[in-house]
Amino acid sequence: MISTADFKNGILFESEGAIYQVVWFQHHKPGKGGAVMRTKLKNVRTGSIIDQTFKSGEKFKEASMQRKKNQFLYSDERACTFMDVATYEQITIPKEKVEDLLKFLKEGLEVDALYLGEEFLALDLPASVELKVVQTVPGIKGDSVSNMTKPATLETGVELSVPLFIKEGDSIRVDTRTGEYVSRV
Repeated sequence: MISTADFKNGILFESEGAIYQVVWFQHHKPGKGGAVMRTKLKNVRTGSIIDQTFKSGEKFKEASMQRKKNQFLYSDERACTFMDVATYEQITIPKEKVEDLLKFLKEGLEVDALYLGEEFLALDLPASVELKVVQTVPGIKGDSVSNMTKPATLETGVELSVPLFIKEGDSIRVDTRTGEYVSRV
């Protein structure tokens, strides 16, 4: 059992039959009455985020997730296929469950798969990935110091803004949390 005093970002608990992950929390003591804990919670099965307020000291059943290293193999129209690095077992995940992550997945990329018991919940990507630029407009000589950007299409099909000195064939590092250019590799 965990109480609201144990809340930290990322902690998992069960409430009203659903599994939630704490995204944000704040202890609040109003002028009148008892203290409360304001939270933003992510339902790990549906991905929806809700605002919830709990009385201070309220107790919940703790939920634990397992992380398994998986390697991305390929995707087709309906699903993505991953291989468990430890057991070499292949798992197929419907594209709807990983749709927002597809722009960062390339063959051979290792990711963490999150499981609650034997039920697959989500994928946890590394903080940044290296992707190759397949299409961009050419830069102009002398533009390597300016702060201007241009659009570039990467090998996964995602388009993002890169500095003017990046050219086709360059490998760049992309932040998977923000989807922004980090550096040239």
